[in-house]
Amino acid sequence: MEYRKMGKTGLQLSVLSFGSWVTFAKQTDDNISGKLMSLAYDNGVNFFDNAEVYASGESEKMMGRVLKAQNWDRTSYTVSSKVFFGWRGKQNKPNQTGLSRKHITEACHEALGRLQVDYLDLFYCHRPDRDSPMEEVVRTMNILINQGKILYWGTSEWMASEIMEAHMVAKELGLIGPAVEQPQYNLFERVKMERDFVTIFKNIGMGTTIWSPLASGLLTGKYNNGIPEGSRLTLEGYEWLKDRLMLEDKLKCVKELETIAKELDTTLATLSVAWCISNPNVTSAILGATKESQLTENLKALDVYPKLTAEVKERIDTIMGTKPAFA
Repeated sequence: MEYRKMGKTGLQLSVLSFGSWVTFAKQTDDNISGKLMSLAYDNGVNFFDNAEVYASGESEKMMGRVLKAQNWDRTSYTVSSKVFFGWRGKQNKPNQTGLSRKHITEACHEALGRLQVDYLDLFYCHRPDRDSPMEEVVRTMNILINQGKILYWGTSEWMASEIMEAHMVAKELGLIGPAVEQPQYNLFERVKMERDFVTIFKNIGMGTTIWSPLASGLLTGKYNNGIPEGSRLTLEGYEWLKDRLMLEDKLKCVKELETIAKELDTTLATLSVAWCISNPNVTSAILGATKESQLTENLKALDVYPKLTAEVKERIDTIMGTKPAFA
């Protein structure tokens, strides 16, 4: 396993990590989740990602049960949660969502309980909250740091201007700004990582734990001939994802990318993950899997990404209709 510093912090994260979005408590049970997390951990993964909203809190509970059963040394892994959406869905009442001091604090306490840990290594603002003052957000995260309940705080799907505002407020107050951003990043979603955040990487030194390196499964090729039974696109509540993914031009790109994968003697999924971590501004790419075979295959990206020469990347960019934005 390769480990990378999370931006300018001293924290080292495995370049491949494991997340529970969609899968835990929806597509996997405790037994399967335990096997997947153990497989990841045994292969050097030291970052496990979660959020209050995943499966309405049940994802964190499942991960917590696995962590307790495995009894790993707490200093050997990092675990995260995210705050914004709440976990009650349509039953959310005022103050049970957003980034007010009340919700951030209560969400942190709830995540600690569900995950059965004494502190969170990373705590993300899952989305920006234009109704909560930035100073309130920054101060609250720093209070949690001072209390030892979180070690680092970050953002997820924030705009570059919002991240910069948070750092400006933190600097003015003599406090700690967000150390990490969690954006979507894959061959179809490149703008933030390759354009919007360039100045932030250079001047602030933010780390990134990118999500959906396989574009919600599209970059595995499994949707090339339709939607397989049991896949996430068949789950209730993910119709929006189906509309975004199942587009003819995207499927055409996927089929062409398979040619390059075969030439490198790998799978399309492994190639796609390898492409993500070939970007030096990616601290960690979060993997999601429902089968051990899937996770094992994705972990092979460590061996594939050194093979992605400038020529190979140029061919990939030609297929995707984009220009390379990083060396």
